[in-house]
Amino acid sequence: MTINLGYYLRALAGAGALTLACATALADAGDLDALSLEQLMDMNIHVVFGASKYEQRVTEAPSSISIVTAEDIRRFGYTSLADVLRDVRGLYVTNDRNYTYMGVRGFLRPGDYSTRVLVLIDGHRMNDSVYDSGSVGRESMLDVELIDRVEVIRGPSASIYGSSAFFGVINVITKRGRGVDGTELAIDTASYDTQKIRATYGKTFDNGLDWLVSMTHYASDGMNFYYPELDQRISGSPLAANDGFARGLDDEEATKFFSSVRYGDFAASLYLSDRHKRIPTASFETVFGDPREMTDDMRGYLELSYKYALNDKARVNVRASYDSYQYEGDFPTNYALLGEGDYQAILRDEMRGTWLSSEVQLTVQPTDRYTFVLGTEYRANLREYQASYDEVEPRIYYVDRDDTSAVVGVFGQAEARLRDDFSLTAGLRYDYYGQSFGGTTNPRLAAIYNPSPNSAIKVLYGEAFRAPNPYERHYNAEQANHPALRPETIDTYELVYEHYFNSTYRLSLSGYSYHIDGLITQQETADAEPYFENLDDVHARGVELELEGSYKNGTVLRGSWTVQRAKDVGTNLELTNSPRQLGKLSASVPVLNSKLFANLSLQYNSDSLTLARTRSPSFWTANFTLNTHDRWSKVELTAGIYNAFDEERPFPGSEEHAQTVLQQEGRTYGAEVVVRF
Repeated sequence: MTINLGYYLRALAGAGALTLACATALADAGDLDALSLEQLMDMNIHVVFGASKYEQRVTEAPSSISIVTAEDIRRFGYTSLADVLRDVRGLYVTNDRNYTYMGVRGFLRPGDYSTRVLVLIDGHRMNDSVYDSGSVGRESMLDVELIDRVEVIRGPSASIYGSSAFFGVINVITKRGRGVDGTELAIDTASYDTQKIRATYGKTFDNGLDWLVSMTHYASDGMNFYYPELDQRISGSPLAANDGFARGLDDEEATKFFSSVRYGDFAASLYLSDRHKRIPTASFETVFGDPREMTDDMRGYLELSYKYALNDKARVNVRASYDSYQYEGDFPTNYALLGEGDYQAILRDEMRGTWLSSEVQLTVQPTDRYTFVLGTEYRANLREYQASYDEVEPRIYYVDRDDTSAVVGVFGQAEARLRDDFSLTAGLRYDYYGQSFGGTTNPRLAAIYNPSPNSAIKVLYGEAFRAPNPYERHYNAEQANHPALRPETIDTYELVYEHYFNSTYRLSLSGYSYHIDGLITQQETADAEPYFENLDDVHARGVELELEGSYKNGTVLRGSWTVQRAKDVGTNLELTNSPRQLGKLSASVPVLNSKLFANLSLQYNSDSLTLARTRSPSFWTANFTLNTHDRWSKVELTAGIYNAFDEERPFPGSEEHAQTVLQQEGRTYGAEVVVRF
């Protein structure tokens, strides 16, 4: 691998100059080394669990990390995890009017089902067993108001999590019953006849039992769209109709249930999600305007866990879970229009995935300078069913497979504080996938220097892999005529500087370079038969800068800027759907004696390349919200204007779309009332 150190160092130097300017402006924060221990504890330095599977201060963790708290979610009126992540440094989120996708560090392939980020709920793996999709949208993520905090852990983490922890990990930590302490009823209303109702109960009882239970129902009529690519007056597409208008075809309905119980060292959680979405885009060459095009996604899990202290220096964590994911998609197809037959039918996709998971982890801290983690994880995929057929009599099957598989992983990590201001972290994991491709080993190394108790300079290296999933290995019949897929791999180098100037200001600066080898890419034969192949190599580099101020009166100011470049090594061309610059600005200001908060969120995406080699335009999005916070003890109100200036926000379409770019929502309005008992 070749790293362009010149570019990398110039980018860091430019950001470093800005860092120096910020530091100079904040010089009146004083010499923090002279602060007492109690004052240092008041530095508001976040704690993260997901970076190493045990709690660490962010300045000691071997990653670049962002934390979003329940307070942030409450103030800014985020309606989903996707909304939360849009405001996080270096991330961008798109929606193709069916599913939600997250881009990290310039990488989001059109059509990628978010397979290269590991999504967790309380450490529980949410990426499914067939598509390996890590959903951050309503399709399978729990209600945002149940989130206590979101940990965004950048960089490869396969050394501790295995497959899919490729670009990073999103760990969603849920609230406990004591965080609710009673009953909450919430009613939301928004544009497009969007309605949501939630009922939550939480409490910690006198015997120490902590219980949380919540149910949410969401429904929306969605938007109307105009697609020039499907307007028969100007388009030559055989699917063009209805003057290019898709009306009443964007509706969505979702029901969620979540419950957790904690008693002493025992914990259990149950999650169920059922979501129905109609699709307006006529994806996969379906009949445009047919209301039968839709998808259903059902996700659920039951997890039991137990923590046992062997002594005051060692503890064992054991967890076991049962997961399921079911998907159905109906795609009305007129084969005569496509020149592939003389009939019409519903092309139906089905998937059924069920799996059992178990993990045992030993954490040993012989002294306050050393922490060792040893663990093993086993996942048995009991069913990996995939089917695709025309709903006619008799059915015409294109895919009909029912597979099983298993994977076992063994991992270890050691953190050694060699001096009061210097530590090393080394991690290694081996995963074995049986006859599919065998085993893979992935390391992580981190050297962390703390010039002061409130700052850190991190030099990070990590490797990760993403195993070819059953969809890529088996869905396309043509796959059997090509070499077996192997895991795609990534090597990442990163330099991070973090500094808490005092309890008010925080600065984060990072520069990174990564190289992906053997990227799994969809190809087509001369007869247009699709298949997947380890084809592309990708090289990227970038710089991320963030400055945050949290003031005693409750004001919060946070701004970040990201400059990145990701390209295909073979062609030296820029990746599609990869904006070179991302900007974020969030501000929350108390008014009316701190009983009302006025909030502003600005998001900038620069232009990006489409599959048609054109460029989708850059855009700014502005969101304004008001939140009553603690004005009344039993009632809380939130109201917002989203995309207030009605900016067009086109994102590149995928290969299954006739559209070059796909529009997102324009200006919308929303309000929520929460009543507590």
